Amino acid sequence: MSEPRAAAAENRTILRKLLVVAVLMFGFGWALIPLYRKICEVTGINLLTNKDPAVEARARNTQVDTSRTIVVEFDANKQGPWRFRPHVNHLTVHPGELIHVDYDLVNLEGRAMTGQAIPSYAPMQSARYFQKLECFCFKQQVLAAGETRRFPVVFFIDPDLPKDVTQITLSYTFFEVAGAAAAPAATGGRDARS
Repeated sequence: MSEPRAAAAENRTILRKLLVVAVLMFGFGWALIPLYRKICEVTGINLLTNKDPAVEARARNTQVDTSRTIVVEFDANKQGPWRFRPHVNHLTVHPGELIHVDYDLVNLEGRAMTGQAIPSYAPMQSARYFQKLECFCFKQQVLAAGETRRFPVVFFIDPDLPKDVTQITLSYTFFEVAGAAAAPAATGGRDARS
């Protein structure tokens, strides 16, 4: 009789340990999202970008520093069935100068897709001096099947950029947003069921 009780006690102990492990695994999985965001924030990579209303005011009050030039390189990467590229590979700009560049994005899939662009900067310290007034990275983009769209990026380099930085690379990675609802197909204003 002692052996079945010992086996039952051992089974309860194993069950408790497994429950603790399961709870810890769930907690770790739940904490990964804020942990990932914090790591990206600290390292300056893959940051989701929001439009900063104060940037427009700073752009109006910024003097162009014609004594300095900075080479800005533009890079485009994709994850999924997209064709994504900048119109120019690089520009030479003055700090404070308002710059406009365009990127082309093509949905190569036979269905509507929602995507998001994530910017990253090299050197990483330049991210806080790269001020965007307009960018397709501020929100998710919905493209119909086979659609091509041109997206502008309007920016200036803050004149407070350290003097030793003479080159900045702006790199975007565009990827499909999993689980995002694509815009419904146009039906000419009528319900498709009628």
